[in-house]
Amino acid sequence: MTNEHILARVTAACGPMITGSSEFRGDLTLTVRTADIVPVCRFLRDDPELSFEMLIDLLGVDMARAEGRFEVVYTLSSLKHPMILRLKVVVDQDHASVPTVTGVWKAADWHERETFDMFGVRFEGHPDLRRMYMPEEYEYFPLRKDFPLMGIPDSIPLPRN
Repeated sequence: MTNEHILARVTAACGPMITGSSEFRGDLTLTVRTADIVPVCRFLRDDPELSFEMLIDLLGVDMARAEGRFEVVYTLSSLKHPMILRLKVVVDQDHASVPTVTGVWKAADWHERETFDMFGVRFEGHPDLRRMYMPEEYEYFPLRKDFPLMGIPDSIPLPRN
């Protein structure tokens, strides 16, 4: 199966939900409208010809730009075809929220929690969205580019030796 075939099939089924595509080193990336990520993921998983039944990774990226500061990137795999596909959604800083895909792939649970914890991107509808690494009351997001490299002094109590 080729990237052109995947792109044609997804575009035919999901048309306006796909806002862009790119290819780098043989890997196809589709940009999806944020509100449409769940139906696109369901199509990619359930379509018998594509069968992207496995979510390998989900991560956040801080692009540090005014419009669409964050991106959430989904890496999918098809066991039926040895293919990798990436999806990405662009998320504004003021409304850093994306619908959860835990209903499509259970594996999204921890990945979405980690992205929330480190970047502050909320996953609407997530069954247990809480912090993984930082305390619940911690008000900062350590992987944002505006987070100080040396941290914020006294922002978190450290354990004693």
